[in-house]
Amino acid sequence: MEYVYAAMLLHKAGHKVDEASVKKVLEAASIKVDDGRVKALVAALEGVNIDEAVKNAAVVAAPAAVAAAPEAKSAKKEEKKDEKQSEEQSAAGLSALFG
Repeated sequence: MEYVYAAMLLHKAGHKVDEASVKKVLEAASIKVDDGRVKALVAALEGVNIDEAVKNAAVVAAPAAVAAAPEAKSAKKEEKKDEKQSEEQSAAGLSALFG
């Protein structure tokens, strides 16, 4: 993921996303650089309009985040219910120990 972030940082700063630049960014962040991964990233980004890709990713991610919100609320309610039941079970178990 650091490799992608390095490429995005370079792009945002207006620099060319090439192997040397990506390596410099990663090294500046004290990340051990894997030359193969750098080459693969640069090759994968060749001919890609990064601004358009980010814009499309944001459009896809927004509805997913909205759809996940009700599920998260439901999961929290379930978790609270489970915690309450667990506490009640623990209390019942203690009463059995002490008669």
